[in-house]
Amino acid sequence: MKQALAALALLATLAVGVLHAPTPALAADKQRLVLQVSDNDPAKWNLALNNAQNVQQALGKENVEVEIVAYGPGLNMFKNDSKVAARLNAALDAGVTLDACGNTMKKMKVGKDDLIAGATIVPAGVIHIMQRQREGWSYVKP
Repeated sequence: MKQALAALALLATLAVGVLHAPTPALAADKQRLVLQVSDNDPAKWNLALNNAQNVQQALGKENVEVEIVAYGPGLNMFKNDSKVAARLNAALDAGVTLDACGNTMKKMKVGKDDLIAGATIVPAGVIHIMQRQREGWSYVKP
């Protein structure tokens, strides 16, 4: 009897663990990619934009969500006069989300009007990336 109760207790413990375990993404779910760029370097930005474009082409735009998060010196490339502004606009047109770090914006005294149209602002770039990773997004720093 004690062995049966112990076995039931073990099964109950395992069942609770399974119920609380994170569930893997289903094959039918979209792939999700967050790219981080913290460099004020057009070459790094072109690499990140190439990564986003290649992922969309390989998986199909309808099968993947892509976000690029800019913070620190990388925020300069989100400005209207950026050397990669045309490519950023093309990425936006292709459905890529461009996230600007609100903390960096405050420190650099950059306003929403200074950024290319379509860029979104997240309160803190690093924390946004951390949250995305907890949500199961793949993370790449080109």
